[in-house]
Amino acid sequence: MSLSTHQADFVRDLVYRRSAIVLDETKHYLIQARLESLAVQVGYQSVGELLTAAQSGTPDLHTRVVEALTTNETSFFRDRAPFECLRKDVLPKVVDARASKQSLTIWCAACSTGQEPYSIAMMIDEHFPQLRNWSVKILATDISDQVLERARSGKFQQLEVNRGLPATLLVKYFTRIGNQWQIKQELRDVIEFSNLNLIGDWRLPRTPDIVFIRNVLIYFDVETKRGILQRIRKTMSTDGALFLGAAETTLNVDPHWERVSFENTSYYRMTVNGVQR
Repeated sequence: MSLSTHQADFVRDLVYRRSAIVLDETKHYLIQARLESLAVQVGYQSVGELLTAAQSGTPDLHTRVVEALTTNETSFFRDRAPFECLRKDVLPKVVDARASKQSLTIWCAACSTGQEPYSIAMMIDEHFPQLRNWSVKILATDISDQVLERARSGKFQQLEVNRGLPATLLVKYFTRIGNQWQIKQELRDVIEFSNLNLIGDWRLPRTPDIVFIRNVLIYFDVETKRGILQRIRKTMSTDGALFLGAAETTLNVDPHWERVSFENTSYYRMTVNGVQR
């Protein structure tokens, strides 16, 4: 049974209020498919029953509906080029600038099941051995407690490690446990996973030097994008670097960023009155 217009409007309004994610009418099929799976998980006979309960004001169901409609698409070294840019251009500059403090913080926003922060942790260990004596922390946040629980475990199915992860890194940094692969403890210790809603409070324990918020802004309207980019400027180190998704830009959203091209990708640095910091 398909969603009624009233039910679809309720879901779209709930998701927007709780996460600022915009689900327009073209996403009707997505709402239906995701909520059918959720209804089965939580023991309802249909999406209609699930939404009737949610509309009665059950807070836990509100959270589950929002989490079900959050896109968690990710993979190891996704799109690869940003990680090459981080390794070859951004990190060497940041490491030089932080040499006296010997401290480095990277924030991965909307980290989903953890492949992005784990990819960064592997890359740092592989190519920057001098940082093993530094205070290095990767802050990995997401709105969904479900995906964060999976991310903290560091366990991945064979299909997941087959997506983007070189065999050499699989052998070096993972241990096989039954039909899963678990990333080694020393890399899990570098990453701090926590729940964070990008339109809620930001309680980051450290000031990020580098921010990854890739393939996230595309789900927000312009005002929400502008607000998030402004808050990143206030949160990140002034000489830091911001990585967005390939289809995302600060252009015509927040003028206080400058795009920096590197090979076949780019990142952003803050500007003051049009001058790069």
